Amino acid sequence: MVEFITMAPTSGDGEFVGVPNPNSKPVESWTGTDESAERLPTLDYIKAIAQAAEEGGFSSLLLPTGTGCLDSVTVAAMLTSYTETLKFLFAVRPGFTAPATFAKQFATIDYWSNGRALINIVTGGSPVELAKDGDFLDHDTRYRRTHEFITVLKKLFEGETFDYEGEFYTLKNAELFPKPASVPAIYFGGASEVGKEVATDVSDVYMMWGETLENIKLRIDEMKKRAADKNRELSYSVSFQVVLGDTEEEAWDNANRLLSKSGANLLEKKGELTAKGDSDGVKRLHQLMESGKENNFRIGPNLWAGLTQVLSGNSIALVGTPEQVADRVVEFVELGFDKVLLRGFPHLETIKQIGASVIPRVKAKLAKQVIYK
Repeated sequence: MVEFITMAPTSGDGEFVGVPNPNSKPVESWTGTDESAERLPTLDYIKAIAQAAEEGGFSSLLLPTGTGCLDSVTVAAMLTSYTETLKFLFAVRPGFTAPATFAKQFATIDYWSNGRALINIVTGGSPVELAKDGDFLDHDTRYRRTHEFITVLKKLFEGETFDYEGEFYTLKNAELFPKPASVPAIYFGGASEVGKEVATDVSDVYMMWGETLENIKLRIDEMKKRAADKNRELSYSVSFQVVLGDTEEEAWDNANRLLSKSGANLLEKKGELTAKGDSDGVKRLHQLMESGKENNFRIGPNLWAGLTQVLSGNSIALVGTPEQVADRVVEFVELGFDKVLLRGFPHLETIKQIGASVIPRVKAKLAKQVIYK
């Protein structure tokens, strides 16, 4: 059965995306929000997000990383006290934390939460943003470091005492306390050639941003073959924004409303950041957005690339009634995805809507397929 993931907006949230504010710093992260967000990422708000996700049938909450986000490890540690079953998929960038240090942080949270910690390794795709934290490695070198980072993590989690001598990390008599009850799955995404190699070498869950059904089918088929060639089998996750309405017309009105206060300067800024970045995934979504300009950014049935004008990363949206969105999710699950990340603006209300009206429909449709097979 499919698992549902959502995301905590730890950079801020609101009813509109890309709202200009002359008193704030320029938006330079992938989140589309900043310190002037309508809803700040306070403990009370992020706690409400986590509790809504748990109540709505989501298995995991992604805690993002980036210069515009709160620290994911700290957030995860706080939220475990306010939830009972929800797992926390907290993102970490290899450039800023040594693998042994991160393994200790992870293992501590996992221990105190009774095994509710998960790992999302994020290599990073914006040199401008990465430079703010002192990371100046080029694209392919960053992915080599990611490969090593995951390799060391797994050895630590497996309970070995070991020496390691690599290009980026050297450890002597390394070991981990406390040890997780089981070796955690590594969630990872990368659309470039080197990213795919890292994924099929050492990751366990390959994460993709949503695209058209045709594009995604080609990508997941390719990754399955790459993994099989290495005698490995991965799990797959796909991510979408969600915009709902009681009717399809209302859903599209709601989608357009999200961008109704976006400033032209922000649209231009997003284009500049995409050009300066070296993320293949971001460029793929930008091309989809450009291809849909003449049709109000509609790129397929209930698929919209409008948010890609102001957001990087996960920006393709499923737009429609709960029944239509559930149908589209089922189509992607049928391609081989056993994990689906769904989020939207504002996150709290959207997570509640998805939990009440989309997740039950998807589960019912999939259960019916099993019965009639």
